[in-house]
Amino acid sequence: MTSLKYLFPLIIFLFMIIPVHAQDLNFERERHKRMLERIKDEVKKNYYDPNLKGIDIEAKYKTALEKIKAANSLGQINGIIAQFLIDFDDSHLFFLPPGKSNKTDYGFRMNMIGDKCYVVKIDKKSDAAKKGLEIGDEIYSLQGYGPTREIFWKMEYYFYVLRPAPLLKLAVVKPDGKQVDIDVNSKVIQGKKVLDATGDDIGQLEREGEDAYNKAVKQYFYEDIQGLFIWKIPSFSLDPGKVDDIMKKAKHSAMIIDLRGNGGGRVDMCMRLIGNFFPDDIRVGDEKMRKETKEIIAKSRKKDVFDGKLVVLIDSKSASASEIFSRVIQLEKRGAIIGDTSAGAVMEARHFDYESGMDVVAFYGASITMADIIMKDGKSLEKTGVRPDEKLIPTGKDLAVGRDVVLARAIALLGFKATPEEAGKMFPNEYDPKQ
Repeated sequence: MTSLKYLFPLIIFLFMIIPVHAQDLNFERERHKRMLERIKDEVKKNYYDPNLKGIDIEAKYKTALEKIKAANSLGQINGIIAQFLIDFDDSHLFFLPPGKSNKTDYGFRMNMIGDKCYVVKIDKKSDAAKKGLEIGDEIYSLQGYGPTREIFWKMEYYFYVLRPAPLLKLAVVKPDGKQVDIDVNSKVIQGKKVLDATGDDIGQLEREGEDAYNKAVKQYFYEDIQGLFIWKIPSFSLDPGKVDDIMKKAKHSAMIIDLRGNGGGRVDMCMRLIGNFFPDDIRVGDEKMRKETKEIIAKSRKKDVFDGKLVVLIDSKSASASEIFSRVIQLEKRGAIIGDTSAGAVMEARHFDYESGMDVVAFYGASITMADIIMKDGKSLEKTGVRPDEKLIPTGKDLAVGRDVVLARAIALLGFKATPEEAGKMFPNEYDPKQ
């Protein structure tokens, strides 16, 4: 959960599109040493745990410096700094390296569903699709590594942020049980080698950033079943007032909030959404920071709250603010939670951004955890996630033919009817290389 106005996916997008001037490796070693030192000092100053989880950060820093001296590529150097933070095993503590001049698109998206990794989106024009990769295929090996829930986020971080690969070697199981190996060539979009901070480049980046933000705030609704309002929230990215405007539309006897794939976002949106479902202020939990602990209260909208039946849908990609909202609904017995266990990535972080250079600028940064969120029951959701009241996950065959068994079950639970096939058509499953 983060207090940033712009969400984590947008931050990643910006850092991946900002190009870095080609310099010799010795120059990059020295520049990245300064990056590492700055990030180390920021962690020491701001990390929510003053004991740094018992880690000797100065010893780790010296070890990382020696590794940077011996590194023989820029990718290795970025990986060393990334590992410096990954070793804390904290979902919200990570390095955002200087962006690359080229963008890499693999042509598909994958997700952990239960304990298996499936293809959930595909670009039909991609090399992946041409090679026979399809939605519903189980990926049991990626570059020789088996995806698990514990390491999946690290794999995505590595292949999408740190070291995009020109080719991915996949071992997959088709919905019919057939095992095949597929080598996927990524699509590389050439970018500028030099970012001119005095020219038109900054304006172009701002326009691209605005486009990414507009996509991030887009919401989806389904109202064709009389008496039922379904709201699919891709991310917590809206101003609180926009939440109220949407809730005014929800004048129905029942509602489904679909948070599957929602990685979190704005604290204030999460609190306002909670406040729309309870007639009185709700104590969410405590924000355990470095020097103090503060109580988290979601203010009720009183007479304007929604008092109908509620079901919330979650999956393994539901993280941060999505988990806070879902757990509050569950603890207060306000509605039913259906789907898969959530991500277990529930900390509060702040993004620190820096730049290196003048006319030719390299932007980089770090997300640093500022607080742990202790829920009303006295427990943290970090590493455990929200366990649904009813665990229900689709099979590879369901994904392949577009059956949404989770949404169909939620609709039935509220007293309405829709087949899994009908539910699967209610919201688009469009591939976007920037998401």
